[in-house]
Amino acid sequence: MADVNAGVEYKINVDGNLFLLDNKKYQLLQAILDTGSLTTASKKIKVSYRTALNYIEKMESALNVKIVNTTKGGKGGGGGTSLTDDGYSILKECKKINAIMELHKEVNEIEADIVDINTEKGVMTIKMNQFEISAPLNRNYAIGDKILALISYDNIFLMLEPQSSSIRNVLKGQIIEMKLQNEIIRVKVDVGGVVLCSDITVSAEKELSLKIGTEVYVGFKAMSVATLKL
Repeated sequence: MADVNAGVEYKINVDGNLFLLDNKKYQLLQAILDTGSLTTASKKIKVSYRTALNYIEKMESALNVKIVNTTKGGKGGGGGTSLTDDGYSILKECKKINAIMELHKEVNEIEADIVDINTEKGVMTIKMNQFEISAPLNRNYAIGDKILALISYDNIFLMLEPQSSSIRNVLKGQIIEMKLQNEIIRVKVDVGGVVLCSDITVSAEKELSLKIGTEVYVGFKAMSVATLKL
């Protein structure tokens, strides 16, 4: 099987003007903020000065805003390049997306069928084997559609007993594996023939006295389930 990877582009919208900012241009904005120099920034991201300037010109033209300010130095130097308020706002939005992606970069993937749709409550029921959960309703889906459900590891909570809360999905399972990874314990739970991963702290593992074979309840909100039609 081929090794498949997906890159990221940031869809920037400034007063209705759109621009797809790729990772290289994001790195350029970050490097300008860090170094205060377009020349140094271009070297840092390994592109020519002309290419870096072209990146800026394309962004400014498409978004119709000034992204950088450039000051010229005298004989002794002192010139530099800095981000404008708009330029910094664009970088900040990209950094927010990066932070969210980093937080949710590892997800449980579940191929399932839609078995019920409740338009009044705005939810749909999806099922794989004995595994059945609620997810936000997508009106482009229909009963019988096959979908891929994605649930981030850190959105899954482990409980010894079910509790009253806003969590719609609470399922009983059994721990089949536990591994310590960078001060976080990755717990695998078999729930109705589907294995779900949950990341918990070492202190949580001790408080709950978890071990392989322990029966637990996994819980997650319906809104934490993202879906794609297959």
